[in-house]
Amino acid sequence: MPEPLTDQLFHLPGLQERKAERTRRIADLLGSNLDGHGPTGGAVAHAVAHHLLEGAERAATNRDGDLLSWYRRTELRDLAYLASADSRSGAHLLLNPEDGKLLQSPLSETAYYLIAPETTAAPARLHELLTAALGSARKHGFGDLLDQHAPIVCLLERRELRDTLFSWSITRLPGTVFTDYTDATEVLARDLLHEAGHHWFNEALAMASVSLPDDVTFYSPWRETDRPAFGFLHACWAFSLTVIYSAAVLDDVPPAVHAFLSDYLAVQSRLLRAAARDFAEAATLITSEPLRAQVASAVDTALQCTRSVPRPTEEVSSC
Repeated sequence: MPEPLTDQLFHLPGLQERKAERTRRIADLLGSNLDGHGPTGGAVAHAVAHHLLEGAERAATNRDGDLLSWYRRTELRDLAYLASADSRSGAHLLLNPEDGKLLQSPLSETAYYLIAPETTAAPARLHELLTAALGSARKHGFGDLLDQHAPIVCLLERRELRDTLFSWSITRLPGTVFTDYTDATEVLARDLLHEAGHHWFNEALAMASVSLPDDVTFYSPWRETDRPAFGFLHACWAFSLTVIYSAAVLDDVPPAVHAFLSDYLAVQSRLLRAAARDFAEAATLITSEPLRAQVASAVDTALQCTRSVPRPTEEVSSC
């Protein structure tokens, strides 16, 4: 089995300063105070700032003065009741909106949720589930990825292990992950790091000043269609992370979760191998040599992790 990843591989020099500057600019625009404290406090503040900014814009568009005032005066400390305390990494905010509370707008092709005055604390059992998932991710080298790129977790529908699980993230809300969940700690951790990986890749491209062409496409076996280089490389990177993690935890999970993740690895082995040739070409479009090497290393490690994986007993849906 290949060596596990380490937090250092996800370190982006200058990221905290970049986030602090963007948070300050949003706070100045809103006229609020969004100071974060500690190594991950800045990540939480940055993610919250984007919720407040989008909420304020939505309130202004709808001419809702009271709601606009709430978004402008809310501070990070006002949202402490949403925090999922974790002595190792500070705090993540945990959201668990009621059915029908997701929003639809031109902001995103998918539904999303914004912190609002009526946002309530998630049940204790979900805080325990998130804490366990974060602990598992940290144990296998993904702690910094989730601390920096998934400080806000929005848990949606509870599903059974073999149900189709949906997870997503949107660029306008960096640091927020939306996901269905099961009672399996490792499955939640897998889906969190998949979406955090998307946020990381966006930041990495921006910080390396890499601009991927829109008119160059590659066949994506995950979606069974051609996708621009941006989406194709995102998929190769994020699914590689889930494969590496799933392979790392496979021998430490209950039998039902072991069977589920084994099938997942078998499916992803087939899809990654189908994408491998196009990935080699697509990766050349990443003009930053360190970033290109890092993404390629993750894909190569994932392929190594799946070499001895048996055929799936049934298809597992890719989130």
